[in-house]
Amino acid sequence: MRHVLADPLNATSPPLAFAVVRVPFFLESEYDASKPYICTNRERLVKKWGGQEGWEQQKRAHNLKGRGLAAGIPHFNLDRLASNSMASHRLIQHVGKRYGLDVSEALYDRLNVYYFVDGHALNDKPRLAKVAAATLSAALSSRGATPMTEGEVLLFLEGTQGQAEIDAALRALQQLGVNGIPTFLVEGEFVASGAAGPETFIDVFRKIEKRGKVQGGPVFGNILGITNETIDRGSHTRESMRLRNAN
Repeated sequence: MRHVLADPLNATSPPLAFAVVRVPFFLESEYDASKPYICTNRERLVKKWGGQEGWEQQKRAHNLKGRGLAAGIPHFNLDRLASNSMASHRLIQHVGKRYGLDVSEALYDRLNVYYFVDGHALNDKPRLAKVAAATLSAALSSRGATPMTEGEVLLFLEGTQGQAEIDAALRALQQLGVNGIPTFLVEGEFVASGAAGPETFIDVFRKIEKRGKVQGGPVFGNILGITNETIDRGSHTRESMRLRNAN
């Protein structure tokens, strides 16, 4: 998206914009939601792959470290705390509907660092509330919008608002046959499963750009309760990318 936004095919055409709808997916849906965390990610993966030898084979096969370096992520915290992630998913969806998808993307980016790099649990609600409130304050500082306070975020995290929509999205994923992440849908169709390279998406986006219109999707907008107006405002525009880079 950044590549296509920065280098449009026709500089005189209407500005490009992308609307990314993050669809929740649970790697360990059975984790107890009442606990801040269950185990470390290292422990989870060693158990999943049948021991240390199986885990070492998977590391070599997936090359997560190499892919992270290519994406500008120098370090993944293997001992990050794994937990039930429903509350964090609910928060991302709520922020997108309340403030716009560009703001929920800013929060999503921050929580990726919070979890994958800093290693904190996504169900550590007091810590999550503090980080989320600070992120919203920074993202909304130039808009005149009132961000959720730390207390308001914590109150939301401790509730169940938005969970019904996420449950509906999970059922839709099962019907579509999606059983792993990342999986990408553009114009309502599968584009790639797994960590596809950037050239895959640049090719897809360029075809849409040449066509001049989107032919379908996003299929999960209605399921998650996201209005067409919110989707039309987009999540990634030249202006939002400029502000994100400035911060």
